[in-house]
Amino acid sequence: MKGLVFLGEGKMEFRDYPDPVPGPDEVVVRIKASGMCGSDLNHLNEPKRREDQIVIEGHEPCGIVEEVGSAVRPWEARVGDRVMVYHYDGCRTCPNCRTGWMQNCDNTRIAFGGNGHGAHAPFMKVPAHTIIKLPEQLSFNAGAAVGCGSGTAYAALKRVNLLADETIAIFGQGPVGLSCTVFAKAFGARVISLDVGEERLQMAKDFGADFVINPMKDDPVKAIRDLTKGGLGADKAIECSSNSVARQQALQAIKRWGTTCLVGVHGSMQFECNELITNQKNLVGSLTFNKNLQDECAGFVAERGIDVDALFTHEFQLDQAVEAYALFEQRKIGKGVFVFD
Repeated sequence: MKGLVFLGEGKMEFRDYPDPVPGPDEVVVRIKASGMCGSDLNHLNEPKRREDQIVIEGHEPCGIVEEVGSAVRPWEARVGDRVMVYHYDGCRTCPNCRTGWMQNCDNTRIAFGGNGHGAHAPFMKVPAHTIIKLPEQLSFNAGAAVGCGSGTAYAALKRVNLLADETIAIFGQGPVGLSCTVFAKAFGARVISLDVGEERLQMAKDFGADFVINPMKDDPVKAIRDLTKGGLGADKAIECSSNSVARQQALQAIKRWGTTCLVGVHGSMQFECNELITNQKNLVGSLTFNKNLQDECAGFVAERGIDVDALFTHEFQLDQAVEAYALFEQRKIGKGVFVFD
């Protein structure tokens, strides 16, 4: 089979790999959808990779179980199951791994599509414990979205304990931010969505945002305060852009005792400590989700009939990867997905 690999310095290529064969506790998934994620661009543009660092990309896998290992029990996976893949593995014995937070493994971590083979290929071999059943109501594309971007948004809203009577400001309306907008509305909250791109703000409106703000046109902190009772600010904020200024604004725009959650990775943040201390504010981070939250998110989407598929603006065949990532990096598309027959 051919798999897409990133070489660093903005270069990628297709390489030939043998079709995977499952070990005793593994399964092989025939990939039906493999999502494109903003963090892919970090991998693509990092310094040139050593040969031993090159793996098949893609960490939003969804497909059908093709083969199961000899030790895989029927309730874990059967041939023909529609499944998502939790895209991490770890030592499986530390406290984080035992509670499903394998991305925080105390000893070792494998991120499929990062330092382990991912889903930008026709087949993917994974440990059976990473398999999560895809609800029948959801498409493979929706399962891929839940597998990272949308699942990350859901976990961030749970991290801030968003309530239906609250107002939340969501900074950045890329795939994760738009998912936050969609889910926050489904939670019953009042949503203020922010982005510097008018097309993304229109998408946020289409997905139910109560208000949209372009920080290039209006002071976002003042605008958020003007939209809240007594000018006190939002109850909660989520920052998805990784922009250092947006991070400051997301903290400044919440009321006393409010919570800001950072989701966008990398970069830095500077703030006056009294912004937290004297205003009793909370600043937290959220890195993707655990296995139970991925399963819970998929169930939430299925039960509420949330149109996660609408987050995808473009579908591509894998052989269009160069074009797809060029468009993605230039922000000429929203969320993209590679689909397989």
